[in-house]
Amino acid sequence: MTIFYNTAKIDKKNATYNMIFGERSNGKTYALLRKSLINYFNDGSQMAYVRRWKEDITGRRAQRLYSGINENEEVKKLSKGMFTGVHYWAGKFYLCNYNEAGKALYSDLDVVAFTFALSDGEHDKSTSFPSISTIVFDEFLTGRLYLNDEFVLFMNTVSTIVRKRDDVKIYMLGNTVSKFCPYFNEMGLKHITKMDQGSIDVYKYGDSKLTVAVEYCATVKTDKKSNKYFAFDNPKLEMITGGAWELDIYPHLPYKYKPQNVLFIYFIEFDSNIFQCEIIELNGTYFTFIHVKTTDIKEPDTDLIYSLDFNPMLNYNRNLYNPVNKLQERVLWFFKTDRVFYQNNDVGDTVNNYLKICKRGK
Repeated sequence: MTIFYNTAKIDKKNATYNMIFGERSNGKTYALLRKSLINYFNDGSQMAYVRRWKEDITGRRAQRLYSGINENEEVKKLSKGMFTGVHYWAGKFYLCNYNEAGKALYSDLDVVAFTFALSDGEHDKSTSFPSISTIVFDEFLTGRLYLNDEFVLFMNTVSTIVRKRDDVKIYMLGNTVSKFCPYFNEMGLKHITKMDQGSIDVYKYGDSKLTVAVEYCATVKTDKKSNKYFAFDNPKLEMITGGAWELDIYPHLPYKYKPQNVLFIYFIEFDSNIFQCEIIELNGTYFTFIHVKTTDIKEPDTDLIYSLDFNPMLNYNRNLYNPVNKLQERVLWFFKTDRVFYQNNDVGDTVNNYLKICKRGK
């Protein structure tokens, strides 16, 4: 028997923010779309459907969002035959009926959801949405680049919707495509990458009424027929079939070395981590090895430190790809020529995310 995701467990936590992540195609989005219909038919409340990019909530992509709901006749069942489907038009999802020609018949009185794009948030600030009771931010996790100050953009979107209310529930849905996510740090979610599948953590914030529930979805209880396409001996595919975090395979240390082989040490501060980067010479071969530093930097006033934080000290540089002297050009050479090795794939993945941001800022 196939058992897809539902929000029953996390809803019991009664949190303001509900962050839900796990394997692909386990029913996370479907569950929230169905919830939007139930809420509408119960009390007339609406949903805000949020995505990062405008193109994700327009045209054919938006039209396909409720396709599974329509195909399963969920609308007809929940509305007791009043409506037969959900139709998208111009930023809104309408409850509708279809005529014999397949044309949707709908009214502005039957809007079940509105769309919002973080990349286009300025357009929504002057509009009021008093009937929205649920915000769903879909695919908040990405293996690509996040928007500049994306957390603030999301907060602006939330502010536009909630106004002065305190009864709006927020759901953030994601696939385990990357352990790096600015929302984790911004929201103080310190234990996400160490969670067990099927568990829920709840975060509280001092004396405020704010709570955040985080659920790492259990694996769907089914032998999906499609799993046969991903049965190769590749650990990356476990994210697709079971919800494991997706990590690229990064080059590990090729040789053992001694302290006297280290020619120069610098540091990268990123995502609440400090990474020690060692330029090593061994039998005429030069390479860089990067590993986690578990203690503070001893000479923060003189050591070369790369950090996205703004710092006027001359030994700091925000962007590794914008060297300001010969020494930093030499550091960059190792990255340009693929002579960088990592302690493990977690370190490689985190540093790689720092480098992505650097490349965008070139």
